[in-house]
Amino acid sequence: MLKKSILALTLAILLALPVLAAPPKTYQVTGPVIELTADMIVVMKGKDRWEIARDASTKVTGDLKVGAKVTIEYRMTAATVDVKPDKAAAKKSPKKG
Repeated sequence: MLKKSILALTLAILLALPVLAAPPKTYQVTGPVIELTADMIVVMKGKDRWEIARDASTKVTGDLKVGAKVTIEYRMTAATVDVKPDKAAAKKSPKKG
């Protein structure tokens, strides 16, 4: 009985690992390319200018050039994180003095 429970738990953990390690959600933007550099593609979506970073691993199919209509799939990645102090915790902490 115990062996079956351990086996079931192990199996459940192994099945859950791909879900836990899933990459972040992907998003899309479609529009004409208005600017193109080695590390950025700029697309106009309506009146909004979208600057999407790219690198050597970015897969491009077709002839990417200014004026081409493209659909870019991207993920959001944090560049920096600045954690602010919790105001409620700061008010509760006793003052030295």
